[in-house]
Amino acid sequence: MSKIFFRLSSLAIITGFISCNNNSGSAVDDNDGIAAFNKDSLAQKIIMLSSDSFQGRRPFTLGETRTVDYISKTFAAMGLEPGNKGSWFQEVPMGEITSIGDPVMKVQSPKGNFDLKKMDDYVIGTELTDSIVSLNNDDVVFAGYGIIAPEYKWNDYAGLDVKGKVVIVLVNDPGYDGSGDTTIFKGKEMTYYGRWTYKYEEASRQGAKGCLIVHNTAAASYPFSVVQNSWSKARMILDNRGNQKYDCPVKGWITEDAAKKLLTAATNDTSLLVKAKEHGFKGMPLNLKLSTTLKVTSVFNKSKNVIAKITGSKRPDEYIIYTAHWDHFGIGKPDEKGDSIFNGALDNASGSASILEIARAFKSMKTKPERTIIFLAVTGEEQGLLGSSYYAQHPVYPVDKTVANINIDEINNVGPTKDVTIAGFGQSQLEDYLVKELKVKGRYVAPEQHPEGGHYFRSDHFSFAKVGVPALTVSAGTDDIKNGKAYGAKMADEYNEKHYHRPSDNYDAASWNLEGGLEDIILLFRVGRTLAFETTFPGWKEGSEFKKLRK
Repeated sequence: MSKIFFRLSSLAIITGFISCNNNSGSAVDDNDGIAAFNKDSLAQKIIMLSSDSFQGRRPFTLGETRTVDYISKTFAAMGLEPGNKGSWFQEVPMGEITSIGDPVMKVQSPKGNFDLKKMDDYVIGTELTDSIVSLNNDDVVFAGYGIIAPEYKWNDYAGLDVKGKVVIVLVNDPGYDGSGDTTIFKGKEMTYYGRWTYKYEEASRQGAKGCLIVHNTAAASYPFSVVQNSWSKARMILDNRGNQKYDCPVKGWITEDAAKKLLTAATNDTSLLVKAKEHGFKGMPLNLKLSTTLKVTSVFNKSKNVIAKITGSKRPDEYIIYTAHWDHFGIGKPDEKGDSIFNGALDNASGSASILEIARAFKSMKTKPERTIIFLAVTGEEQGLLGSSYYAQHPVYPVDKTVANINIDEINNVGPTKDVTIAGFGQSQLEDYLVKELKVKGRYVAPEQHPEGGHYFRSDHFSFAKVGVPALTVSAGTDDIKNGKAYGAKMADEYNEKHYHRPSDNYDAASWNLEGGLEDIILLFRVGRTLAFETTFPGWKEGSEFKKLRK
């Protein structure tokens, strides 16, 4: 992901986007397709996808087989067409890397040697397929936030040599401090430089042997337990054998307490964790050495994206793509209640069920959409947006003819709200379409509750944004119509703290209220329906880092 900027050089992209300069299209009944939406139908699809029989929907498992079979057969029963040259599937070559580490990481310091405990103090893994990957008394460098961002006049690696060494970096970016100071990066709103994926990419570009990210619950927007759960299992990657670039061999996270322990042993100065956000901060070598070993096994296989379509009546070679990821974490370590199946009811059985409902609505329309509508249920999102990244790199439908991507990752299961949240608000003109629909319903867009979470970079729409396609993702609002904003915010925080990426993310008929979720899904249907009868291509807004890719 060379930073987040990719170049589209095809002249067809230029002509395709500029030639569509009028907005005329056929008139459509405002109610066309709306009657197809049904809360009970939505609930039944969520229940099915998040049932124990689907085994947590992990790629390469029986859970995947059952999931993609259910989704494809549901599309077929609705009368949709297979979306990939007569097939319902796009094969995604992936690898599953299992790395079993030593129980400790040994630290040598001027003040004496000590151990950090695996899982308690750190988690690590590798994406290499070597049988043994290890740190052997390797030097350690503290590199602040691990960011090189010329547009923000920031370079944490300036003057540092990290080649063959272990680099320690902070999560998020220097703008995150809660002060609201927008003169540093984007203030509290995370940029892509703050995402953990970027940290590893940059460390690899710098030739580091290891990269350890310092976890902070507020800055990461999730507790360390989420990291522990994610990194306790085999990791999945796209199968790029034969086309690999240098990749940092050891990647992982350390707790903030463990980071302070390392800094104290090296410099007696834990304030470096705070000073790193100041302009002009200089990283430094730490007089430490780290040692630990990973025993690695790898399996390569093919997972599946599921693709269905409704061919446009007038402009079948222009495409609107709805996405949701079908995968979750499978079966893992039992929680405090003994539940070991990560059912992922909200994340993201709810999104997969939603695009099925939207497909049914489009198929029911009396006036058929003039542009082709694509429904793409992708694999491997939880492993790093793998399925959508593969699609973006190997598109079934030309990128220059793709009008928009509308992504659904978790819906409102609390109750109707006056608001919705747009992740990364200010990015694309698709937001204007949504705002217009909201106003008709007397609703509004609210600021992100946790902009520091970098949600625009955390789901499958980001894969489309990186190749220039305007991409929209909407999160549930918190201005609960019945109980108010404080209640809505409390429920959102409770999910993140207690259920996000945990086995307890289950469908609960007693507590789930899908009325608000259904309203939001209909909004996204309306946005896509409007686009389906237009001739223009929406663009990126001024200030978006993706605007240059659309030209």
